[in-house]
Amino acid sequence: MEELLVTIAKGLVEDPSAVNVTADEPSEDGTVVYHIHVAEDDMGRIIGKQGRIAKAIRTVARAAAIRANTKVVVEID
Repeated sequence: MEELLVTIAKGLVEDPSAVNVTADEPSEDGTVVYHIHVAEDDMGRIIGKQGRIAKAIRTVARAAAIRANTKVVVEID
């Protein structure tokens, strides 16, 4: 899942070397929280107008998680 999020984020930003994805330990209900960190100048590119790109990233991550029979939450830091 981390590789998927890194690949998506690197395709959107101008500084792909600043992209970093971290994962928290699973919570009690099995949900894993992934944090996407990008350069300050690229925050607008990863969030998009009215959050449309961020919603799309979350949708793709949830779809991949369903195939892996897990639950995920994606946060952009």
